[in-house]
Amino acid sequence: MSHAEQHRGRWRPRLDRPALVALLFGLAGVVYRLILTLFTVPVSNSDEATFGLAALHIGQGREHPVFLYGQHYMGTLESYLAAPLVAVFGPSWPVLRLPMLVLYALFLYLIHRLTRRLGTPWFAAFVVGLLALGPERVVRDQLTVVGGRPEVKPAVLLMLLITVGLAAGTIHRRRLAIGLFGLLVGVSVWSDWLILPYLAVAGLALVWAVRRELLGWSGLLLVAGVVVGVAPMIVDNLRAGPGDDSLSVFRDVSTKAGPQPPWSDRIRGGLLEGVPLAHGFCPVDGCGRLQQWFGVLYPVLLLAAAALAVLAYRHAGASRGERVGPVVQLALVAGAALTLLSYVRSPLAATSPLDNARYLSVLQLSLPAVLWPLWVAALTAWRGTSSVLGRVAGALSTAVLAALTVATLVTTVLFAATGTAASRTEERQARKLAAALRADGPHEVYGDYWTCNRLIFNTDEAVVCGVLDDALTPGQNRYRPYWRQVGRAERPGYVVEVDSPMDRRLRGLLADRADAALVREVGGYRVYHPDTPVRPWR
Repeated sequence: MSHAEQHRGRWRPRLDRPALVALLFGLAGVVYRLILTLFTVPVSNSDEATFGLAALHIGQGREHPVFLYGQHYMGTLESYLAAPLVAVFGPSWPVLRLPMLVLYALFLYLIHRLTRRLGTPWFAAFVVGLLALGPERVVRDQLTVVGGRPEVKPAVLLMLLITVGLAAGTIHRRRLAIGLFGLLVGVSVWSDWLILPYLAVAGLALVWAVRRELLGWSGLLLVAGVVVGVAPMIVDNLRAGPGDDSLSVFRDVSTKAGPQPPWSDRIRGGLLEGVPLAHGFCPVDGCGRLQQWFGVLYPVLLLAAAALAVLAYRHAGASRGERVGPVVQLALVAGAALTLLSYVRSPLAATSPLDNARYLSVLQLSLPAVLWPLWVAALTAWRGTSSVLGRVAGALSTAVLAALTVATLVTTVLFAATGTAASRTEERQARKLAAALRADGPHEVYGDYWTCNRLIFNTDEAVVCGVLDDALTPGQNRYRPYWRQVGRAERPGYVVEVDSPMDRRLRGLLADRADAALVREVGGYRVYHPDTPVRPWR
């Protein structure tokens, strides 16, 4: 918390010691991520490049996409945030990711504010310190432009702070705040549906805080804010053809994963791998047994946090201002529980827990509520105000908090020291390929999905790429104009990874012309430019 002090006739804010420590932690986290951003770590890919190309088109006034190209459920807010920077400085990965860094800084500030309101100043500093650390799995979700999570987390925190302020009476323009709450809900729904559980519990908390006000103009402003925020999605769905609306597409994507594995496998993958990975307690290649224990402990902590919140609510005064803290804590607990339940319902929780732990990154929102029981037990024991059993519980809680801190610090240091080299090498190879094609051609090429859009972005559309699968038939072409442009080329090139299935298939189709068609090898890729195009799908 900051205090005002008078200095030469002016009032200036002065941070107390916990706030100053939190500020230093936050600055360290931002600077660490800024360095990663400048070196394009984690490595870029074609999914992120698609958002970058959308930002390029928005900045040029060519397109105004509501959803990511080729989809009807992932909003492009991140592309709109990056569009002005891309328009001024041109397409580059640091420029594209800079708004994500700003969103991360905002996330730290808001979670510190909320945690101080719900807990204690030093606990808020501790939470910021944990969140300032970040191994690959965590910083990938925070820095890469792949849609949704970096922007919806600050939005939820701001909604909860609005609820706290309204209940405590510290917000004077109440109708405007409620309208802003609705706008944040609408934008979040458009941006990423993974946040729906948190939006639901935040909405219930708001209804509890100001239910009488919502019967009048405030309620209308809330609804208006939601409609304005989600308007791009509504308009797009009204124009969509049969089966192309967001609900149909999202339902189709959610049911493509095949038969359901047993609940035990999904819970094991969600708790033992997904939860520790999402919080940064494990390296990206998986969790050891000592790290998986946090996943086992997580439901217990949720129950303990809910119990503490209920007790705090019952012992609080009758005013909403005194009771809003426990209500918001319950909302954070419920949001985490619903998110985790939604995740373990998916087969991917069992079949691919390492790749899909990113869907649990929103659980960071509930970190203050989840760790609060440990902090309370540890603090009570250290103050010597508990029984023997309480002191034992406090010692165990202190050990758990220390273990979480050490685990996050170790995985962060290991990633920073040894885990960035592969990303930087791959990035250099991709840029070397882009530079070679941009300078010498060919400028219309075919390639696989993970090559094409990244190549287009790296060359500022000087090279255009159409996506093929391993059988050299049309693949996932998110932006159809690129595919049509390459399709019109009289002599397209082919960019394939060395000795990949595409490479072998292409050489088989070219037969004795293969060596003559190979014009260069660069960055782990082979570039073919045959005299006549190879288009087996025709």
